Amino acid sequence: MAKTIDLDDVRRYLHPRMLARLRTLELRARQIVEGVTVGMHRSPYHGFSIEFAQHRPYAAGDDVRHLDWKVFGRSDKLYLKQYEQETNLDLLIFVDSSGSMAYGSTLDQQRGDALWRKFDHATALAAALSYIALRQGDRVSVVIFADSVRDVVPSSSAMQHWRRIVSALSTHTVDQPTDIERSVEQVLATTSKRKLIAIISDAFDDPPRIRAALGRVKHGRHDLMLFQVLDRQERMFLFDQPTAFEGLEGEGRLRIDPRALRDGYLDALRMHIERIRTMTRSFGFEYQLIDTHEWLGPPLSTFLARRSMRFSRAGAR
Repeated sequence: MAKTIDLDDVRRYLHPRMLARLRTLELRARQIVEGVTVGMHRSPYHGFSIEFAQHRPYAAGDDVRHLDWKVFGRSDKLYLKQYEQETNLDLLIFVDSSGSMAYGSTLDQQRGDALWRKFDHATALAAALSYIALRQGDRVSVVIFADSVRDVVPSSSAMQHWRRIVSALSTHTVDQPTDIERSVEQVLATTSKRKLIAIISDAFDDPPRIRAALGRVKHGRHDLMLFQVLDRQERMFLFDQPTAFEGLEGEGRLRIDPRALRDGYLDALRMHIERIRTMTRSFGFEYQLIDTHEWLGPPLSTFLARRSMRFSRAGAR
């Protein structure tokens, strides 16, 4: 008799504190994808590449929700919009390895050395996205960046390509300032094929530079998903004793009383997050805030379901 998988058990297992105990990124990513599969009623392997395929004449009995009324207005003829999963999608994943991504506040209570950084969360997400895309036959390439492009895993649709991606992600250093605009420009200057781009970053960069990067993506007619990865301590700022704070991208060291700065800091962070979210959506792109203290299954499955629903609605118009 097949064993029933309890979703609550999967969620506990995929908590960052538990993932930190899994030494290899390959194992972490496989467990995340399995958790997404268990948590969804339908396979997540159809969450990326649903695109418009063609029109066909309306026939009696067809679902009128898929009628293209714009074509009807121009030609006075009824046509249906057909959507299908594109089999040769190019997924391009940018992973931020700048100094700020080295921050983490989650410690495994059983192993004090298992610090879970934002970069760990980002690489686990990138590996999971890569696995899903490769499983549905799409091409995947990965760019690791900081102040510029630091490493590139070229595009391939071969399933064994995933191990190369995991190897690059799991052996990379985390340092240097952030420059999303420069990194995106370096990569897109060498490609002409339309891509689905995923940027996984804490987005601790100047908003005008991020806007310029998004504009460059839009100009190239690419689609984009922005995952903003933040540690819960960054979002809540629960420090309560005077202490020394050190900038992770060369800003220096400063001793402050966090209680005196908390309200101003939280206001500034909320404004930055909202600005990044609004900016991303203003280009017609998708945005997802990721908390490093929460397991990756729910936001990833919710995101894929929302993306699939978005294309379903487009087909119904």
